[in-house]
Amino acid sequence: MNPARIFEQNEQWIKKRLGSDPGYLDRLSRPQQPSILYIGCADSRVMPEAFMGAGPGEVFVHRNVGNLVAPGDPNTGSAVIYGVEHLKVGHIVVCGHYDCGAVKAVLHSEDLGSLEPWLRNLRVVYQRHQEELDALPVATDRCDRLVELSVRAQCANILEFTEVQASISETGLQVHGWVFDLRSGRIVDLNVGRE
Repeated sequence: MNPARIFEQNEQWIKKRLGSDPGYLDRLSRPQQPSILYIGCADSRVMPEAFMGAGPGEVFVHRNVGNLVAPGDPNTGSAVIYGVEHLKVGHIVVCGHYDCGAVKAVLHSEDLGSLEPWLRNLRVVYQRHQEELDALPVATDRCDRLVELSVRAQCANILEFTEVQASISETGLQVHGWVFDLRSGRIVDLNVGRE
């Protein structure tokens, strides 16, 4: 996509949006009240609001490489705390996706240089489940399974936040682990916490 063309497309989007919904921008400029904090991968093929059918203000989105919730990461931590304490979300969703580049890099033992400290969390998940993963005969199956195992691990990391624990006790906040299947377009619910 050509960055210079984005401004032209933005003008077209405004005209089209207001043509079909004259009050859209008025509603968009109101304070947000999302019920979901979504933590997902930054992969450009994954568009959470689109595949969830969500509109503006319905989902507070935080994305990073590999949809990781790394202990001590102030970026993800601030999104979690803001979502839980200030926006009062009722649900936190950690959503991975099949065919994830970060997962593939870990499976293939690629050294990603300055990204290595970030991927440490994911490498630990791989090491913890290496025997199970290496026993899978197809590379796609190994990748898919590590995506699922990582989502579960990131949900466990979310549950370590004292703010999340307090909100679970006080408001019934729920944590969910999902995977977006790029091949089918479907969301796979890993039933985190309901097993």
